[in-house]
Amino acid sequence: MADIRLIEELTNAFGPSGFEEEVCQVIRKYTEGFDVTNDAMCNVYMKQKDFSGKKPVIMLDAHTDECGMMVQSIRENGLLNFVTLGSVHVTNLPAQRVIVRNGEGKKVKGIITSKPVHFIRGTKADSTDLSIEELAIDVGACSRQEAMEVFGIRVGDPATFDVSFAYNEEQKLCSGKAFDNRLGCACIIETMKALEGHDLAVDVIGAFASQEELGMRGATVTSQVVRPDLAILFEGSPADDFYFSAGLAQCALHRGVQIRHMDVSYVANPVFMKKAREIGDKYGIPYQSTVRRGGGTDAGKISLEGKAVPVLVLGIPSRYVHTSNNFCALEDVDAAVRMATELIKSMDESMMNEILRKDLWN
Repeated sequence: MADIRLIEELTNAFGPSGFEEEVCQVIRKYTEGFDVTNDAMCNVYMKQKDFSGKKPVIMLDAHTDECGMMVQSIRENGLLNFVTLGSVHVTNLPAQRVIVRNGEGKKVKGIITSKPVHFIRGTKADSTDLSIEELAIDVGACSRQEAMEVFGIRVGDPATFDVSFAYNEEQKLCSGKAFDNRLGCACIIETMKALEGHDLAVDVIGAFASQEELGMRGATVTSQVVRPDLAILFEGSPADDFYFSAGLAQCALHRGVQIRHMDVSYVANPVFMKKAREIGDKYGIPYQSTVRRGGGTDAGKISLEGKAVPVLVLGIPSRYVHTSNNFCALEDVDAAVRMATELIKSMDESMMNEILRKDLWN
């Protein structure tokens, strides 16, 4: 079973896009004994202990960043105008608690502004008409000077939601923020540990990519550095079980790992998809297949590296991603780890050649 402490520390870590240092520190804490390095973009690379450099390479990918905010300007009254880092819908923002990290590293608590009902009676109060320009972060300051001199806040300071992780032992349910994609980061670590001691036909590198929410930027770098032959990508995928009927839902809690065949960023290698389903059937790993009409992942960048990289996207169903509070089922995290682990353990030259279509003419 996945380490709850690992998930808790990863999801609680402060790490909006471009400011993932704290997440990197948690990763380092839980990967002692592995060869772990980072680059200037805060991408982290985790090699297995017996990495040979002579075998085909499978890259495990997950992104470290979460949706957040950045201070855009400071009003005369001390409120902080902000822009979003990543795709956050404006209607999810009013009255949310946030943390602003100033240039000294101090975390300042704030609240995103919202009008009390007393001031909107008899006015146009439809929240769907909100724009980001109407909102601001209130840290309790009463002037621009106080915000800057007392709270130490400057233009460009990052912010994210002020939410703490919780685990319901009875229902095996996790709640917290940033499940997209700290769950994936946990899956890389758990998979790498599960593979220890096994004689593998491949070398495995975990690549924790920054700035995915701003256009898969970190994966553009990691895929060039690692130059994988194949990749398995872990993603905290938006659960749809509250929006579609049971027969149509393709990302439901308690129904296993999501195998993604398509989204707007890539179309999956069909052989890789077939192998994943075969592994699920063989080992009794619950899975659900999905074809997404929207969304995208690091697979969009990784799959186009070099002479093309087949990518398997394994999703952990997560309710309300890109908002301040998420739910996931621990059993779905475990299913993703088991799927990746058993697939890598079963990988041999024949399977690699089939996925890479080296027998296309046969």
